Amino acid sequence: MNIILYLLQIIQQLYQQNCWLINFICRYIPLKQWAFDDSHSPKYQKFKVDELPKIVYYHQDWDWKDLNNYYAQRYGKAIKPIKRRSECDIPEDCTCPSCHAPQPYLYKNNGKAGQLMCKICQTAFNPGDNRFDNQMSLKCPHCQHTLVRKKDRKHFVIHKCVNPKCSYYLHNLKKVDKEDLAEDHGKNKYKLHYIYREFTIDFFKMDLNSLPKNASSLKFNKHNAYIMSLCLTFHVNLGLSLRKTRQALSDLYGISISHQQIANYCKTAAICVKPFVDNYPYEKGAAFAADETYIKVRGIKSYIWLIIDAASRAIIGYQVSDNRGVGPCILAMRMALKGITELPKNFKFIADGYSAYPLAAQQFFHEFGEKLKFEITQVIGLQNEDEVSKEYRPFKQMIERLNRTYKASYRITNGFDNYDGANYDLTLWVAYYNFLRPHKHNDYRPPVVDEILSKAENMPARWQLMIYFGQKKILELQAAS
Repeated sequence: MNIILYLLQIIQQLYQQNCWLINFICRYIPLKQWAFDDSHSPKYQKFKVDELPKIVYYHQDWDWKDLNNYYAQRYGKAIKPIKRRSECDIPEDCTCPSCHAPQPYLYKNNGKAGQLMCKICQTAFNPGDNRFDNQMSLKCPHCQHTLVRKKDRKHFVIHKCVNPKCSYYLHNLKKVDKEDLAEDHGKNKYKLHYIYREFTIDFFKMDLNSLPKNASSLKFNKHNAYIMSLCLTFHVNLGLSLRKTRQALSDLYGISISHQQIANYCKTAAICVKPFVDNYPYEKGAAFAADETYIKVRGIKSYIWLIIDAASRAIIGYQVSDNRGVGPCILAMRMALKGITELPKNFKFIADGYSAYPLAAQQFFHEFGEKLKFEITQVIGLQNEDEVSKEYRPFKQMIERLNRTYKASYRITNGFDNYDGANYDLTLWVAYYNFLRPHKHNDYRPPVVDEILSKAENMPARWQLMIYFGQKKILELQAAS
């Protein structure tokens, strides 16, 4: 036997054995999954964000006169008005909504039912319910069925695909437990149909550079700027309460000052420092981490949104909100992505399994297109039960440690009286965390090393410099507006 034919026969046998082994492994040996097995369950379908719908615009560039001239050139004769056998009861001011043909070219298409037909463009319409009034229509990306407006919420409208033959609906229906299908309205426990949320508020047009309210003067009657910076050092850096700060100033320096005056100093400093912190040109890497934590405002649960750069550990986006909706998440992302015209390669945005982050990322793609298109890497659960959690767990722990660090400074407040107070406190803490607080990973330097601030002799001097830079930024914003 020829040796080449013998080797080819062996290769074919080995190839068949490899195919059999691969088939056996895929069927009977469970491999490490890249995503949670539970995430494919229909019970978790409600936490997923569906893709954007297809938008169909209705417009007609041709007028009835142009169409009639085209017919005359193409077929040798124009379309004549309708010869009626009886008196016409169509109103004289009625025109075709598609080509704007006048009443002589319109006739009743279904008798007394009310539908009219245009002889020029062959468009059927109802004068009382004109579908051409809608300039666009939302279509399901899976079955091309027109979405139905179902519910009106505070900031968005829910559109739903009700087509019972939609491939997306049938695919989700197969995963539902048969016991639930046997019950009355058992399918209502699951999210099976395609759903799209249309926001009625444009969160991308909200001004992020607006100056805070209740701006006060820096003119001092009894004390000076140094005492103000001492108050900030004790209250923000050392985490003392207002009353303990007053006691420390009295015991250490013999300064008599009330806790309310210290609160006024902190509010004034926050107003000055916020434009400097929000508009600072941070160096941003290719990985962001985000999370939200709760605080109390007048005893009611509110939320703090924080986004950090994984490389520098600096806070590049933050927001205080009274709800856990998508709006505050978009505002925090806008602050984090400020100054970025195009995302770097291999960009990662790490968050938990909350559905607000994928929905906010979807809105960024809808607003800015491919330049700001990114997916949310969701780290779900507390244990590394999948490859995603195993790889990105350090980023999740990073943002969780940041939450605990903020909570340590928040406990001394025992909650806030209003949202302005929560914003002032968060602004001062972010300024301290980014520019003044030493970090172990950065050789006990702040995440953002500013050359001018690093040359200051002590902490009160650095606070005074940040207030000065904030005042300059306020003047720039006022001149630009």
